[in-house]
Amino acid sequence: MELVKPFRALRPYPAYAALVAAPPYDVLTEEEARAYARGNPLCFLRVEKSEIDFPPEECPDEKAIFARARENLLYLRDEKIFFQDSTPLYYLYGQQLGEHKQYGIMALANTQAYEAGIIKRHELTRTDKEEERTKHVEEVGAHTGPVFLIYKNTGALDHLLARIIASSPEYLFTSPDRVIHRVWKIWERHDIEEINNFFSSLDALYIADGHHRAAAAAAVARKRPGDKEAAYFLAALFPHNQLNIMAYNRLVRDLNGFTEEEFLSSLRPFFQIDRDYNARIPRRLHEFGLYLSGRWFRLTATSEIIDQTDPILSLDVSILQERILGPLLGIINPRTDERIEFVGGIRGPEVLEKSVDSGEFKAAFSLYPVSITDLMTIADQGKIMPPKSTWFEPKLLSGLFVHLLG
Repeated sequence: MELVKPFRALRPYPAYAALVAAPPYDVLTEEEARAYARGNPLCFLRVEKSEIDFPPEECPDEKAIFARARENLLYLRDEKIFFQDSTPLYYLYGQQLGEHKQYGIMALANTQAYEAGIIKRHELTRTDKEEERTKHVEEVGAHTGPVFLIYKNTGALDHLLARIIASSPEYLFTSPDRVIHRVWKIWERHDIEEINNFFSSLDALYIADGHHRAAAAAAVARKRPGDKEAAYFLAALFPHNQLNIMAYNRLVRDLNGFTEEEFLSSLRPFFQIDRDYNARIPRRLHEFGLYLSGRWFRLTATSEIIDQTDPILSLDVSILQERILGPLLGIINPRTDERIEFVGGIRGPEVLEKSVDSGEFKAAFSLYPVSITDLMTIADQGKIMPPKSTWFEPKLLSGLFVHLLG
C-alpha cells in the first residue's frame, strides 16, 4: 500500500502567500475569523470558514455556505492568485516560533492506510463535525487544509532536508502570531524517490491534529470510489523529535456547591497542596496549577492515584478528570459540559488568571504537557486519549496548499 505520494498542489503565487494564508478553520470562532479576514478579500478563511462572507444576521444554510466556499476558491484560481504545479511534487513547509523550528513534508496520504489503522489516531471525532467537513470537501471539490501527521524520525531524510533548507525558499513571510513560514519545492526526481522509499519503509504515521479532516477524507473516499484523487488527503508530515506540544488547560465556571475551603479539603487525600505563584506553569509530570480567588496553588498527585500500568489513566488530563473534574465538580463529560472551557497553552497563564478574575469562571487548572512518546504509545495500542489532551504550536496555516479532487 502506498502510504504517501507527491501531488500537484493548487497554491498561491509567492507574492500572495502571506495575504492568502490563514489559521485553521477550527481554532477561531466565527467572530475571530471575521476580524482576521476583515479588509482582505484573499484571506483563505473565506474558503475554509465561508460563513464569514455573509452578514452575521443572515444565517445562511450549509448549502449556501459551501457554495460560497467553492466560489471563493475558484476566484483565487481564476484571478491568478493561485496556480497549480504541472507535475507531482513534494513540498517542505518550515515554521519557526522563537527558537523552535520544525519542518514538515507536504504530501498526499492514503485514506486506505487511515482506514486500516496504519495512520493512527488518538482522539475520538464528533459526528456533527465530521459530517460538516465531509460536506465541505464534497461541495468545494478539494481538501483545503492539511492533516497534521507525525512520523518517527530515523534520521534517514536529515541530509536531504538540510540541503533543501539551505536553499532559498519559494515562500517566506511572518504571520500575525510572529511565526516565520517558509516553503520549498522538492522537485528533483532522486529526492522524490528517496522520500517515497523512506515512507514506504514506515510501519505507521500518527495524527497530531486534524482528526476530523482525516475522518472526512475517508468518508469522501468511500462515497467516490472512482475518484483516484479522493483516495488521498492533504497531509503535513513532521518528524516526532521536532514537534512542540503545549498544555491544554482548563477553566471551570463553579465549584459544584463547594466552598473554596471545602474544595481544597476534598483534594488533600489525593494531592499535596502548596500555595505557590510559580505553580501557574507546572514544572513536571503529575503536577497541576490551581488558580482560585487570586491565588495559585500547586497540586502534586500522590503516588497512590497514579496508575503507572495504564498509559491512559497515568496521563495528567486523566488524573484531573478522574479525581477532580468528574467526582468533585460533576463534569462527567467534558466534551459537552458547558461548565468547562479549554485554553491552549500558547495563550499563557495570564489568560487563565484574567478569566477567573473577571468572575466568569471560578477556577483554572494548568497542566504539564503530554509527551510525543505518550501520544504515539497510546495510538500504537489502539487507545484513545481524553478530549483536549494536546495543543500543538505553531499551527499549520491553511491556504498554502490545496488538493483538488477529480
